[in-house]
Amino acid sequence: MKRDLAGNLAQQGHEILDLGTHSSAVVDYPDIAEAVATAIRNGQVDRGVIVCGSGAGVAVAACKFPGVRAAVCHDGYTAKQAVEHDDVNVMCLGSRVVGPALARMLVETFLAATFSAEERHLRRLAKIDAIESRFTHE
Repeated sequence: MKRDLAGNLAQQGHEILDLGTHSSAVVDYPDIAEAVATAIRNGQVDRGVIVCGSGAGVAVAACKFPGVRAAVCHDGYTAKQAVEHDDVNVMCLGSRVVGPALARMLVETFLAATFSAEERHLRRLAKIDAIESRFTHE
């Protein structure tokens, strides 16, 4: 699925930073989540897409990094709304949950969405940031 998505996005003119995995060997998903989160935090990329079996594990791991907001998106509404309302910057997909055509549509929807910056969403994100900072400054 990763190769299919990367090829499709490259055809659409998106620049791709492939952070792994590059073999069929078993990989620990936190390593991939860390690589994508680091690229987000370093400003190498604005958004990331991570594919694993369900999407859940990489979402949990990616959200451990300050400034990274990851969500599992298996439907078009969530792919759009997660960005518009929650300023999500990492989409997590489950290759055992969605097929290739749906995955392509979800990634395109995610990348086309923009954060609304409505007051209620800014307020809620500020609360999330405050929670995060309480635990990152211990």
